Amino acid sequence: MRVLILTLGTRGDIQPFLTLATELDRRGHTTVVAAPQRFSGLAATHGTTFAPLDDGPLRVLDHGSAVGDVATGGIRAKIDLMRRLPGMFHQVLDDCRRLASSGADLVVHNGQVIAGQHVAELLQVPAVLALPMPMYVPTAEFAWPGASFPEWLPPGLHRATYAGMKAPAMMFGRTVDRWRHDLGLPRRPGRHDPTRRPDGGPAPVLHAFSPAVIPRPSDWPDTAQVTGYWFPPAPAGEAESPPAGMRALLHGDEPVVFAGFGSMAGPEPAALTRVVVEALDRAGVRGIIAEAGGGLSRIPADRHLFVTGEVDHRTVFPRCAAVLHHGGAGTTAAVARAGRPQIICPFVGDQPFWAARMHHLGVAPPPVSLRDLTADRLATAVRDAISDPAYHVNAHLIGQRVRAENGTTAAADALERIAASTDRR
Repeated sequence: MRVLILTLGTRGDIQPFLTLATELDRRGHTTVVAAPQRFSGLAATHGTTFAPLDDGPLRVLDHGSAVGDVATGGIRAKIDLMRRLPGMFHQVLDDCRRLASSGADLVVHNGQVIAGQHVAELLQVPAVLALPMPMYVPTAEFAWPGASFPEWLPPGLHRATYAGMKAPAMMFGRTVDRWRHDLGLPRRPGRHDPTRRPDGGPAPVLHAFSPAVIPRPSDWPDTAQVTGYWFPPAPAGEAESPPAGMRALLHGDEPVVFAGFGSMAGPEPAALTRVVVEALDRAGVRGIIAEAGGGLSRIPADRHLFVTGEVDHRTVFPRCAAVLHHGGAGTTAAVARAGRPQIICPFVGDQPFWAARMHHLGVAPPPVSLRDLTADRLATAVRDAISDPAYHVNAHLIGQRVRAENGTTAAADALERIAASTDRR
């Protein structure tokens, strides 16, 4: 089976697909992972075939202002970003067209790349939508994760909120239609809906999150599955040891909180860093400050703080008293696996959804949004996360369930079944 994987986004949108490709390769299939070129180094560590895509809309993360303005409610910045985004996809789409010329028996895509179902239609093979969040399949059990909705919203209105997924078709429809015309594809109904096949039937959807975190909604169709997280396998031998300074903090007598905002780059990283450091100081804890994504800035380390870039989540998170982060799907999954309490300051997108979900599960205090972030509020959340035994018990139980799952195996099994069913037809 030849599998073409198309994915776009930040590291949390790329890493799971590299893990899936590794498992498919192990089973004797041939996979190509097409993702933003900035992740070529990450792909090299997995040993799978990688095809670089243009970075496209990821460039707005490199400067931080767009993300920061959207997160703090700048209407003009949001409108400006919506106008700019379609033009950022031209090269991405052309790169996907180039990859289609090599053929495939199955196309797996995450929706954000906006080319997946169209490439599959061109090749006349199944398209499988796969993503680490429940964004596309409506349910009455919770509102659409792509925006913040009030908790008092009646369940009867939850399904209606998924109309938010029509926004990509409205924003990128003309760009994609021109590209489809160049490919010789018709303007058929439902062409912009990745949950529908070209014949109008439901397309398979794989959700790469744990049922311990989000149980599979009872009103989902059979074509929508929850596989569990797609974590890379633990390395053989002993776990990677943290740097000496970090190790000294983690093995000390005082609690340590990891603080990092992943790929998010806010407009004022220095100011945000001051708030985080002051909050940790007021809470009476030591901190590991990860400034890799630009959300936090580099500061002088001292005996209470260790400043670092990217860290091995599997090694560091289980040794922390709690983890302060932005609520990205990948980081939320890593902390859930570690079984540690969470403090979440969501920036944009689905992050408020994950923050609310972790609070609902009893593993995190109420989220603190960037708009309301102060050292006092954050210090209170840190103290609550560390001192309330319920957060630790709940996080430990969820961590046990997550670690017992093998979502990558379940996803690979599902893809083989889809391919076999297609062959029979």
